[in-house]
Amino acid sequence: MQVSAAGSDMITGMVDTITYRNESNGYTVAMVKTDKENVTIVGVLPYLNEGETADFYGNYTVHQMYGNQFAVTHFEKRVPESAADILRYLSAGAIKGIGPATAVKLVERFGEETLNIIAEKPEELTVIKGISMQKALTISEEYKKQYGIREIIMLLSKYRISPDRCLKVYKRLGMQALKLIRANPYILCEEGLEFAFETAEEMAYDLNFPPESEHRIAAGIEYVLRRNLSNGHTCLPRNKLTEVTAKMLGCGIDLVNDTCDRLIDCFRLESTVIGEDEFISLSRYYAAERYIASRLLSVKQHIGRTVTVDELEIENVENILNIKFEQLQRSAVYEAFSGGILVLTGGPGTGKTTTLNAIIKLFEGRDFEIELAAPTGRAAKRMTELTGREAKTIHRLLEVEWGEGEQRNFSRNEKNPLTCDVIIIDEASMIDSLLFCDLLKALKLSCRIILVGDSDQLPSIGAGNVLGDILASDKFPSIRLKKVFRQAAKSKIVSNAHALINNERADFSDKNSDCFFLSRADRHSALNTVLDLVTERLPEAYGINSVNDIQILCPSKKLDTGTVNLNNILQEKLNPYKKGMPQLTYKGFYLRVGDKVMQIKNNYDLQYRKDNGEFGNGIFNGDVGFITDIDTRAGIIKVRYDDRVATYFSEDFGQLELAYAITVHKSQGSEYEYVIIPLIDVPEKLKYRNLLYTAVTRAKKMLIIVGKEKIWNEMAENDRKTLRYTMLREFLKRGENSEYC
Repeated sequence: MQVSAAGSDMITGMVDTITYRNESNGYTVAMVKTDKENVTIVGVLPYLNEGETADFYGNYTVHQMYGNQFAVTHFEKRVPESAADILRYLSAGAIKGIGPATAVKLVERFGEETLNIIAEKPEELTVIKGISMQKALTISEEYKKQYGIREIIMLLSKYRISPDRCLKVYKRLGMQALKLIRANPYILCEEGLEFAFETAEEMAYDLNFPPESEHRIAAGIEYVLRRNLSNGHTCLPRNKLTEVTAKMLGCGIDLVNDTCDRLIDCFRLESTVIGEDEFISLSRYYAAERYIASRLLSVKQHIGRTVTVDELEIENVENILNIKFEQLQRSAVYEAFSGGILVLTGGPGTGKTTTLNAIIKLFEGRDFEIELAAPTGRAAKRMTELTGREAKTIHRLLEVEWGEGEQRNFSRNEKNPLTCDVIIIDEASMIDSLLFCDLLKALKLSCRIILVGDSDQLPSIGAGNVLGDILASDKFPSIRLKKVFRQAAKSKIVSNAHALINNERADFSDKNSDCFFLSRADRHSALNTVLDLVTERLPEAYGINSVNDIQILCPSKKLDTGTVNLNNILQEKLNPYKKGMPQLTYKGFYLRVGDKVMQIKNNYDLQYRKDNGEFGNGIFNGDVGFITDIDTRAGIIKVRYDDRVATYFSEDFGQLELAYAITVHKSQGSEYEYVIIPLIDVPEKLKYRNLLYTAVTRAKKMLIIVGKEKIWNEMAENDRKTLRYTMLREFLKRGENSEYC
């Protein structure tokens, strides 16, 4: 049967063959027999089995290689009614524990009541030889599970909820999911599910849920807090939180305040007084920042000047490395041995790596076990290249194991700590509060901690301001290297970066340098210049690859010189469609083999295979790779990230963006050989110094700015730091050293 209505099609048929299924997310390719033809269906179809009949809603597509397909958006199973249909359904293995022989016995005994018996009276199944009471209960539970997810899909599909998210709801809430949602639709907004608040509102309206319900007010408060995590805030001033929530919900502020108090009383929220203001936070972030403070202060207290380094040892390292330390570098070496914690910061060319290598050499001489780590794979790879020692991502170091969604578990923790005596963490400005908390939990109390980074760069993508708060607390030794060494000083990229920080005028006058400013008066000319540089001028002049060697960094996604427009144009210029080329489309843009792409959110479930044959899971926000293969029939994309290839299914495509041009925020922790920065029509809220500084310091060999010098000057003069509401600085200043949270 085939029906077409309201721009969506519906077919009814029996599943004849399951061609492919991803068990973790339910993505399925199957052959369905309708009363007229066989149809290939594709989509997220959890618990759909051979022999089942269902109504499938979606749209027909014509695939260039595989012909007609039906892309399913949601489906509704039809319960088999006749004895013959039930036998066919059970014989196909739809329910674990029932094979063809057992199916025949069940239908012969119970006929058309077979499925009702399985669901409501499983004890009666024990009359069949080979079915124990335990097996009968297991069969009944499996059958209920399948129809439980069916009911969830039927309820949520009208709110445009995809089947894969329905599956996550069922896995989290279990067999009572439907009952729980109807009793409180706002449960879908809670941590772990985190549906859009607007979706829960729509559902609540249909269920005649009272607008003044405490469930609604509580969900609204938590929603505002969670939404602001993406802005880096681990807490919010109570007055701002309640005002925004009351306005969003259209209710009185007193009602919001009363609900907020009750959430604090039951520990769903936490309250912290900083100065004269009260701040409210989600319990998870409060616990993380309090733990960080107490743990760091404990390390400072327990590791004293038990190990020292003398002048002769430093001179010996200078000879080995063929260098001469300046005074601040020597101070950093001494501090690394004097206490448990050191923060080492400085801009490009100031000798952070040289200092770090000396510290490593000296600790090695004492047989200290050392671990090197960084927040991202690219940063870890660069740390390995600069030190000659293996550096790992923090996730890999902690031996991460991924659960559903973004649930992560680390094998290394308080009960199974790392054995290292020293840990050195590079790009520390990128570490968010939750990750740093997990790292500290995995360190023994006697482990020395050295944080290395550039405090003038943008803070972490995740919530928190770990490096900034530690520095601002003045509780721990910190060395900021300032001297630019002679070799680095030859680079105009380096000197102009330091000019930014020192509030000095940049110098673009040297036409033979590695840093250029190409003035353009309008969007059109700036856009054409950027495109010309990428596609022709730089590749021809330096023999480089437009895709691999050049990275465009944009302050914004919008307008002509934003990432969206540049990516669309550059894809057509650098990787145009050719006849027979596999490509997939997702929400208005194409993905093709050879495209440069970026992962735009943490996905701890994505599986990858390393070149050495090892398998793993987890691709992270900001990782850049290249599409190597597209299976258009199965809806699968393979993306290479350095030494590993990740597999994406259709429901994951929204996590990929073209990356010929990326935002400055997404470039943190990475370096690129040739960088182009368009500075034209930059939004006012993005005209600040550390965003420009972060962009400039991503370039290794050449930096080209295209646009208006006026915008450069406005950004350089605006030293407004990115405002982040956090609690860590306050906890450190209080000197809290109570029980770990």
